[in-house]
Amino acid sequence: MKLNKKMKLVLASGSPRRKELLGWLNIPFEIKSSDVKEITDKVNSFEIAEDLAALKGRDVFNILSKREDFGKEYLPFIISSDTIVTLGDKVYGKPSGREDAKRMLLELEGKEHKVITAVFFSCLDEDGSTRERVFSCESEVTFEKIDRDLLELYLASGESLDKAGAYGIQGQSLCFISKINGSYSNVVGFPITDFLREFKEFLGHRDSVDGEWRDLFES
Repeated sequence: MKLNKKMKLVLASGSPRRKELLGWLNIPFEIKSSDVKEITDKVNSFEIAEDLAALKGRDVFNILSKREDFGKEYLPFIISSDTIVTLGDKVYGKPSGREDAKRMLLELEGKEHKVITAVFFSCLDEDGSTRERVFSCESEVTFEKIDRDLLELYLASGESLDKAGAYGIQGQSLCFISKINGSYSNVVGFPITDFLREFKEFLGHRDSVDGEWRDLFES
């Protein structure tokens, strides 16, 4: 990828977990969250996550495209993401409230389930067209039987309400998890090693280990 000006990395998410993980690349970025309604007609779990990630990323891209300096001085590189939890054919997004969170956790109790995170990229190419890519990553998580007092304490914390499947592996609900197979950061909500591989390939630096791809972005 060759551009006359450097791109500005934009995280289309207000998630503090994604902010932290992306920050490990040590490239300055701005945050612009999407308020678009997360609605999809997809039924396959991977397609659901990828469609929702793309929906949020395209929404932010369209918002930023209205800036007067868009495509001139301002070249945003959008990164958006979406995480879902699945148990068999059932898909778990964010709970609607405490009781819904409790229902989800009890349904996952003592079972192995899957966590799927999709990541979407969008930017301007050198000819002014829009380039996009989306990929997804899957991890398997197994829950223990959940002590009911710990469950009530967790629900009272409010931590479950903004997380797919009503739990986050980096918080109190780690007490419920006996095993994980796959990427830990994927379960957190942003598969950082998979992201870096896809990111570098998208930028045309698939096999680079010298960090040259970092020079494409504003520092």
